[in-house]
Amino acid sequence: MNSCLLKKNSTAGSHRYMPTGGGAVNSHASAVPVGMDVHGRDTGAQSAYRIVVMGASLGGTRALSSLLSALPGHFPLPLAIVLHRAVESDDATLRQLLQGHSTLPVLEAEDKMSIAAGHAYLAPANYHLLVGSTDFSLSTEAPVGFARPSIDVLFESASAAHGSRTLGVVLTGASADGAWGAAKIRERGGTVVVQDPETAECPIMPRATIAVDAADSILPLEAIPGLLASLSQRKD
Repeated sequence: MNSCLLKKNSTAGSHRYMPTGGGAVNSHASAVPVGMDVHGRDTGAQSAYRIVVMGASLGGTRALSSLLSALPGHFPLPLAIVLHRAVESDDATLRQLLQGHSTLPVLEAEDKMSIAAGHAYLAPANYHLLVGSTDFSLSTEAPVGFARPSIDVLFESASAAHGSRTLGVVLTGASADGAWGAAKIRERGGTVVVQDPETAECPIMPRATIAVDAADSILPLEAIPGLLASLSQRKD
């Protein structure tokens, strides 16, 4: 039996998460804040988007490696990523693996870390990752739908902070995590891109998002980087 199908009912479909903090780790600030390009020029006033948030689980390492490898090195937006994985997984190894496929710097997100343009941030294992207006927060609040980090938590916090300037991406996965958060992104005027379930290693997560009518675009994995690059250049 497909291992994807074994996990179909492992998470609940919708949740409300109210962050209260906790689980902080050491932090440092970036020299290139969101809304600025790598040359320090202010792009936020013109750009239609301020951040990309991504979620994946089963098959996500391969999907993220493929997506990051196809993004241009001058991609101007920050990316915040939740990938479901075991609590005991090695964050450094995963970060290094993704960095090997990415022209953008890939960092493990830290509490109070400034959000920088043109960087990819990975939620640490067993921590929720929340997006603020200029920096990240980490939390050890209870798992949401059995997941910590939770895609719903990432998506909801980003849309609360950035509203219509939030761009969400739902990739392959074995749960419904992300569907509720994607709906919040759309409710607040943002945009959601979903991997075509037919191209996903595990179609459950994309199908869950589509089922709640939270997808603006449904594309095969190989077409998503091009759309992100195009949307990142869209002006207000």
